[in-house]
Amino acid sequence: MCGIVGYVGGRPCRDLLVAGLEKLEYRGYDSAGISVIEDGRIDSVRAVGNLANLRAAVAEHDENGGVAVAAPPATTGVAHTRWATHGRVTEENAHPHGDCSDRVHIVLNGIVENHAELRRELAAEGHHFSSETDAEIVAHLIERNYDGDLTAAVRASFAELRGHYAFVAMHAEEPGRLVGARKECPLVAGVGEGETFLASAIPAFLAETRDAVAIENDEVVTIDAGGIEITDAAGAPVRRDAEEISWDESAAEKGGYETFMLKEIHEQADAVAETIADRLPNDDGVDLSEVELDDAFLCDLKRIVIVACGTSYHAGLVGRYAIEEWARVPVEMDVASEYRYRNPVIGPEDLVIGITQSGETADTLAAMRLARENGAKVLAITNVMGSQATRDADTVLYTRAGPEVSVAATKTFVAQIATMYLLGLRLAELRGTLNADRLSELVIELKAIPSKIEATLASCEEVTQGVATAQFEHGFFLYLGRHIGLPVCLEGALKLKEISYIPTDAYAAGEMKHGPIALLDESTPVVCVATESPVLDKVLSNVEEVRARGADTIAIATEGCERVGDVADQTIEVARTDWILQPIVAILPLQLLAYDIARARGLNVDQPRNLAKTVTVE
Repeated sequence: MCGIVGYVGGRPCRDLLVAGLEKLEYRGYDSAGISVIEDGRIDSVRAVGNLANLRAAVAEHDENGGVAVAAPPATTGVAHTRWATHGRVTEENAHPHGDCSDRVHIVLNGIVENHAELRRELAAEGHHFSSETDAEIVAHLIERNYDGDLTAAVRASFAELRGHYAFVAMHAEEPGRLVGARKECPLVAGVGEGETFLASAIPAFLAETRDAVAIENDEVVTIDAGGIEITDAAGAPVRRDAEEISWDESAAEKGGYETFMLKEIHEQADAVAETIADRLPNDDGVDLSEVELDDAFLCDLKRIVIVACGTSYHAGLVGRYAIEEWARVPVEMDVASEYRYRNPVIGPEDLVIGITQSGETADTLAAMRLARENGAKVLAITNVMGSQATRDADTVLYTRAGPEVSVAATKTFVAQIATMYLLGLRLAELRGTLNADRLSELVIELKAIPSKIEATLASCEEVTQGVATAQFEHGFFLYLGRHIGLPVCLEGALKLKEISYIPTDAYAAGEMKHGPIALLDESTPVVCVATESPVLDKVLSNVEEVRARGADTIAIATEGCERVGDVADQTIEVARTDWILQPIVAILPLQLLAYDIARARGLNVDQPRNLAKTVTVE
């Protein structure tokens, strides 16, 4: 999740580019940079941190003679604000990235899956790299393919790349031209009077023009001051008219969605795709070479302990089921705030996994430190490079969800689950606990999850709105689930509590008769996670018991599973996938249901009362 903006026109572009970045800073703020074509060369400035640091760096650069006094102001350039995925947060890893001769500069959003093999190939040809990023590969590919035509070089380079990305390139020998390409990640052009923009999102240029042209997958776009030309990957022309954008600037920052939470719910396919992309390079295994733990240690593990809080705790619960099922390692799950005071029995043969979205959650950090003090190896799973968790752990696995603005976690939750699945599959691969066919089946299914997220959101959004309209005035909800569905119901109930302020309880369905059933009557909505699994029969029996008490049952079901519809009052179907992977899609209607109920009650879902995004105190 990064911000891209490019400009070609008749105006000085430095301030325009930085102003565009300011509208995209919610997409990334680890570092930022700007490159412009000026006096036959590319002039570039990069800085670590937020855009205030970039502005200061540009001012210092200009004061120290970075701009030729006699040269006309630059009118072609690209800029970028970064949310790190490959490489540390350093000035060298900030975009834009250049080629060996510093004649080509690019900015990129997303992940190049085959960057390692391309880097080796280019290095063997004599190319020298100045960063740790996958993005720099693209600049060198364009350099290799350039023969006087930037569009042709971009098209040739695009054909060599695999992954989930969008990029924009410029060449010092072609001032007045930018060329972009899109593969899954967003890219949009803005068409003004005598000027044209390319950006990862409309807010970057909305203050300058409201005429936008969407670039579709596998398309290459060339812009100059006179407009745009689009072709498909083979070079065939594509005709697409501009559309007038009616959003105001506030709505534009939310991508046209009414809130950041709804926008982030719809970004979950991208969050999972970026998290798994280059870690599943083939269909027969998992590449977690970034995890700096010996394979021998992982093979001989006696136990895994997961420590986390809130939503991260629920992601850890999903991970526990997956790891035990696939890798046959015993897994304990602990609330971090309790673990740190428990005097736990822990030692060198144990792996402790701390899950924290921000990397700054005080209780999780304390639990991780306690584990290391007692000799255990500690793995952090976090969304933020350079956070405290990355310094307190032996090694790190990053989720790649991008910045999450809304307080209620959505896309970071599914990215954490995806990361736990990667770890579970890698452990199973190392320990030989899954046969090759089953491992490949799961890898293929996991790769398909982003498209199944999109399909599920499209199919259930209208249904959850209807359920919310019927149920939002009730004063209590009960959520039930079993096995892999239990963490889903716990997270769904947490979402409803967080943003609607409705008292909500979540239980393992088998525990219902041990007390919670006393709460049920005709006024109680009961939400049941009833996706297909080895315990579905048991769940359906529990649903029958609930209905016998007069409660209104709402079931989350796997598409095409008619048995659930036969016993529940209302079903919301989610895309079919392997039963262990089902939580990533099963949570989606519960996020939407909580959202729709909160909106029906007139509440601010992005900033719920009494809550903070990051809990940095005990």
